[in-house]
Amino acid sequence: MTEEQRRSTKRKRGHRRRGKSTAAVTNNESSSVAASSGSASPIRSRSKSSSSFLDKMKAKLSGGYFRMINEKLYTCRDARLAKSVKNKVFSFDLVSNDPLVIACDMSNTPLDSSSVDVAVFCLSLMGTNFPNYLQEANRVLKPNGWLLIAEVKSRFDPNTGGADPNKFVNAICELGFTSTSKDFSNKMFILFYFKKKEKQKSKDIEWPELKPCLYKRR
Repeated sequence: MTEEQRRSTKRKRGHRRRGKSTAAVTNNESSSVAASSGSASPIRSRSKSSSSFLDKMKAKLSGGYFRMINEKLYTCRDARLAKSVKNKVFSFDLVSNDPLVIACDMSNTPLDSSSVDVAVFCLSLMGTNFPNYLQEANRVLKPNGWLLIAEVKSRFDPNTGGADPNKFVNAICELGFTSTSKDFSNKMFILFYFKKKEKQKSKDIEWPELKPCLYKRR
């Protein structure tokens, strides 16, 4: 083999090695993008998964459309959303000592009709009268307002006694909403996005029964 042939062979081998390395980097980058988009890594702790989920929800509210309007949201618990966005937020819970949270029945809030742009239910459809909560959200939302629902994924798994997510979506659409998307990508939670379009279609809505969340003592 001549010196020129040996050099040519080395160049070809070098190209093959660099090609494999580049492919591996591309795969790693794809994994990073998937993780940043809300996919739950199997080695993440529950708290990290929950934080990622809330960050994703906050990012949705910080999108271009929501930056252009003077929106008002209503949420619950410790008013975490109210503390993390610049918009005017009304937070509700049945009982609360937090000055940022209004203690009331979520089926009968003090808000005016057609007064808010976004209604958010984050793990808060726990009452057996949850349809009343959603009817109240329909009342206070402006036309074309957004309804965001985040719930425990197992509550919508028919294989384990949960509700059929399609029946749940259909019931909300009967209220006068349009379903824009569903997000099942998180390991523990599910997201529903709706937009208010018109008046309630039916007075007799068949609501599915939502599976209760059972907390185990640790």
